[in-house]
Amino acid sequence: MKAVGIIPARYASSRFEGKMLARLGDRPLIQHVYERAAQAESLSLVVVATDDERIAAAVKQFGGKVIMTSPRHPSGTDRVAEAARDLEVDVIVNIQGDEPFVSPQVIDQAVAPFRSRPDLLMTTLSHRISDERSLHDPNVVKVVTDRRGYALYFSRSLIPHPRHGQSEEAFAHIGLYAYRKDFLQRFAAMPPGHLEQIEALEQLRVLENGERILVVPTEDYFGIGVDVPADLERAEEFLKRNGHG
Repeated sequence: MKAVGIIPARYASSRFEGKMLARLGDRPLIQHVYERAAQAESLSLVVVATDDERIAAAVKQFGGKVIMTSPRHPSGTDRVAEAARDLEVDVIVNIQGDEPFVSPQVIDQAVAPFRSRPDLLMTTLSHRISDERSLHDPNVVKVVTDRRGYALYFSRSLIPHPRHGQSEEAFAHIGLYAYRKDFLQRFAAMPPGHLEQIEALEQLRVLENGERILVVPTEDYFGIGVDVPADLERAEEFLKRNGHG
C-alpha cells in the first residue's frame, strides 16, 4: 500500500496573508511542516499543493516537491484532490500547512488502519480534552464516535452534553485526514451539506452523504496552529524552548 502526504498551501489568508512563508526560526513555516511530515514512516512521498509561485519557489529552494494547482479551489481538500488526481497511490493524507509541529507518529496512526481494512474510506484523529477552556471553545472541534470508532458527529459545541456535571468524555478532533484516493475524488465532488454549512465543518459532508470516518484516538498530538501573527510568536517561543521542529 502506497501513501502520499499532500500539504495544501495558499498565499492569501484574511487573517495572516503569506503565513506559509513567514519565518519560524531559520526556516519558513511551510518547511517545518514539510520536514516533519517527511519523517512519517508510512509516507512514500510528501508534496506541497499550491497555486502560488512564491510558495512553489520556497519549497523548491529547500528541496521539496511541488504540484501546481488551480487558483479557484474553495478549500484545501479540493486542492489536495486535484494534486492527487494523477498520482499512482492508494492513500492520500491531507496535512495542514499551518501546523509546524505536526507529529510524524500521528500521520502514521492515521494511515495504519488502511492496511488491515480494505473497505475503509477515510480516517482522522482525536485526543481527549483535558482543560476546561477547550471544552467551550468553538475553535476546538469536538467529535463523538460509535463503539467501533466511527464518527457519529463533529461539532463546535460541547458533545456529548455533560448533563450531570463536568464532562470527562469529550474528545477534540485533530484536523488531519487520510483517504482512499478514489474516495477523496468522490468527496471533493459532493456538494456542501446543510450541517456542514451550519457548523462550517467540511468533514460533516461525509457523514451527511452516508459515508463513514474512522476516528483514531492518539496521545501523540501536539498542536500550535498558526492562524494569526500572534500564533507565530507562540510557535517561536516553543521552538526556542524545545528545539522542536
